[in-house]
Amino acid sequence: MSTPRVALGALLLSLVLTTASCGVGQKQSGLPAGTQATIDMVTSDLARGDYEKIYADASEEWRRTARAEESRANLERIRQTLGSVLSRAQLSAQERGDGGQGRTLVVSYNTKFERADAIETFTLVEREGRWSLARYVVNSNALR
Repeated sequence: MSTPRVALGALLLSLVLTTASCGVGQKQSGLPAGTQATIDMVTSDLARGDYEKIYADASEEWRRTARAEESRANLERIRQTLGSVLSRAQLSAQERGDGGQGRTLVVSYNTKFERADAIETFTLVEREGRWSLARYVVNSNALR
C-alpha cells in the first residue's frame, strides 16, 4: 500500500470516528438533546400501560387540558384500538421558542401499529432544562 493511500485511509477513518462520536448534549437525529430520551420514555410507558406515570411526568400544559382519568381513557383507547408500535419513522421535527417561556418541539412520526398505521405527534416543552410531554396526538382511520 502506498503512503498516499495510507494517509487517505487514516483521514477517512478519522472523519468517520469524529462524525460518529456525538457527545452528550449534542443533537442526535436532528432533535435537541434530551428530547429523544423523553419520547422513548413516553413510548415505553405507553407500551407498559403506565398511564399514571405519563400523566405525572407530563408538563403543566398536559394537565391543564385533561384530568388524569380523561388522559388515561384516551391513552387506553389508542392502545386498545391500534395495539403495540411495530415501527416508527420520523416525518418532521419543528422547534420553536415561546416568548421566553422555554422551547417547544413538535415531532411527527409515520407509525405502524399492530392493527393500523397512524401519524403520531409528540409535542414536548422544555422547562428548567427538562423536556416533558405537553401533547400526544395519534391520527388514524382506525380511531374514527
